[in-house]
Amino acid sequence: MDFKFFKKSLPTLIFLAVFSAIAIPVFYHLLKVDKKLKVFNPVDVNPKLVDETMLHVQKNHKIADFKLTNQNGEIITNSDYKNKIYIADFFFTRCKTICIAMAYNMNELQEYYKNDDDIMFLSHSVTPVMDSVSVLKEYAINKGVIDGKWNVTTGSKKHIYELARKSYFAVLDEGDGGEDDFIHTEQFVLVDKERRIRGYYDGTEKEDMEKLKKDIFLLKEEYANQ
Repeated sequence: MDFKFFKKSLPTLIFLAVFSAIAIPVFYHLLKVDKKLKVFNPVDVNPKLVDETMLHVQKNHKIADFKLTNQNGEIITNSDYKNKIYIADFFFTRCKTICIAMAYNMNELQEYYKNDDDIMFLSHSVTPVMDSVSVLKEYAINKGVIDGKWNVTTGSKKHIYELARKSYFAVLDEGDGGEDDFIHTEQFVLVDKERRIRGYYDGTEKEDMEKLKKDIFLLKEEYANQ
C-alpha cells in the first residue's frame, strides 16, 4: 500500500465524507419538498366547477365557516374539525346510484383511519329537508358510521349548496340553493388542517381511494416536517 498517496488523499477523503454527510440529507429534503400536495385555489379548478363570484380568487382560499346538524342531532361547525385533516362529500340517503359506492368507500376509509385522530369525515346531505336527523341516524347505523369520526349532516339547503359551490367546488351545475335546485356529485374532497383543499377524488373508484390514502400520507408527512 502506498501510504504517501493515502496521506496526500486524506484531506480529499475527509472533504468528500463531510460533503456527503451534508449534501445527501439536503438532497433528500428537497425531494420530499417536491412531493408536497398542491393547494387548490379557485383559479386551479375547472372553471365550470367554480361559482363565478369566486373565479378571480388566486390564493388563500379556505373552506368557509359552516353550521350543520349531524346524525345525533348535534350542531357541527368548522370548530369540530379544527386541526384535523378531513374528507368531505355530498350525498342523499335515498340515492340508489353513485351514493351507494361512495358510502361504501367512505366507510372503508373510516375503517382504515379509525385509530388515527388526525383524520375525520364529513358528509353533507343535498336533500336536507328529506334527510332529517332521524333519517340520518338510521342511515348512519346502516353504513357503520362511527360517531365523532364521521359526521353525516343536514341543515339549510342554501347553506349546504353554497358550501358545495363556493367552498369545495364539487359540482358542475349552477344554482341558488332554492327549492328546485339539485346537485349530485361523486367528488371526495381532501381538506387540510388550515381548511385548504388539497385534492379531489372520484368517490366511486377504488383506484382514487388508493391515491387518496397516498395523498393523506404525504399530507401527514408535510405536517410532521414543519
